[in-house]
Amino acid sequence: MEQRIGANSKPLEGAGFDPAFIPGLTSPASAEPEDAAPEAAAPEAAEAKAAEVEEAEAKAVEPEAEDAADDAEEAEPSEGPAFEAADRRARIVADATGVRLALDEEKCEFRWEEIGAVETEAPRFGKRFTITVHTPDRRWYPIEIEATSRARFKEWEEQLDAVLDAYFDDGADTSEDDTDTDAE
Repeated sequence: MEQRIGANSKPLEGAGFDPAFIPGLTSPASAEPEDAAPEAAAPEAAEAKAAEVEEAEAKAVEPEAEDAADDAEEAEPSEGPAFEAADRRARIVADATGVRLALDEEKCEFRWEEIGAVETEAPRFGKRFTITVHTPDRRWYPIEIEATSRARFKEWEEQLDAVLDAYFDDGADTSEDDTDTDAE
């Protein structure tokens, strides 16, 4: 059996060893590479650094413009039924394109073919209406919307049912067609 002795092994990573560890994020690059030239080229490096900073700022502004364009697209009316409910923190929109959830700054979007089920729950007491989007891979995404009154629950359920009837295909139609052709 071979064993390696020395510092050839990789350091351990993960939340157990580094409380600031987030999977998928890389550590920041060092300020200066090891093989960097001495400070003789400092003015040129400063200009290059300034150009990089300007590019980074321009790129940071672009996503905001894209978000504004996305919001404009969402605001366009689509044909057919649509459902929208929102409170001060949360928002849900269901229309021909799919279901979009937003909570504070976090957003997610599901096309109709990505949705396995949509579940609603009205509490016995209180005014928080829960809508849960289930995906075929057994994940679920709940969102709670605070209603102005409990009477809104029935209105919201009717609107959401109309959207689901129009756009959501749960596979029930294909099984009914199969049984009809077998009976003939």
